[in-house]
Amino acid sequence: MTAEELAALLSFATAMSFTPGPNTTLSTALGANLGLKRALPFILAVPTGWTLMMLMCGLGLAALVLAAPPLRLAVKFGGIAYLVWLAWKLARASRLGEADPAQLRVGFWQGVGLQFLNIKAWMLALALAAGWVTSAGALPAPNPGERLAIVCAVMVVFALTSNLAYALVGSMLRGWLAQGRRLIVFNRVMAAVLLATAARLVTA
Repeated sequence: MTAEELAALLSFATAMSFTPGPNTTLSTALGANLGLKRALPFILAVPTGWTLMMLMCGLGLAALVLAAPPLRLAVKFGGIAYLVWLAWKLARASRLGEADPAQLRVGFWQGVGLQFLNIKAWMLALALAAGWVTSAGALPAPNPGERLAIVCAVMVVFALTSNLAYALVGSMLRGWLAQGRRLIVFNRVMAAVLLATAARLVTA
């Protein structure tokens, strides 16, 4: 991979990883409600799920998901239903510690599974595979295995860093959120962000 391709990949990963989305929203909410330590299983689940997804893209399975209408619809509406469920559970949490991972169903394995219920994540992974793994500019890539390893390593670092940063911000707000109705308002705003994400998935 050339220096120019790597720079473009780093810019792309920064934009995709640090902008708000379902993963960063949940990381923030879990950090605020439970503290950083108890949010770590979900934080670690995001790069794990992304790596598995990228490996599947390298094997051509993402193209199969996107090309098969029934499978695509199952992924899309499964993801929408799960985000709505999470938003509902989060909106009901009114005290610190109530938004338990078991209650919200966003522990480690649930976090891994959530990556596979996001149709836009599949499309993003496919774009990464097409733009940086299987091709080098306008030409087929001579070393797709090596390029896939680089893409996976970059995405792991950025997914871990971004979700850790959002969870850290959430955990730093715990003392402030414990006063009055601030936590209730915060959780409902986070729930609204999840619902907005689910609404965007309808048109994906």
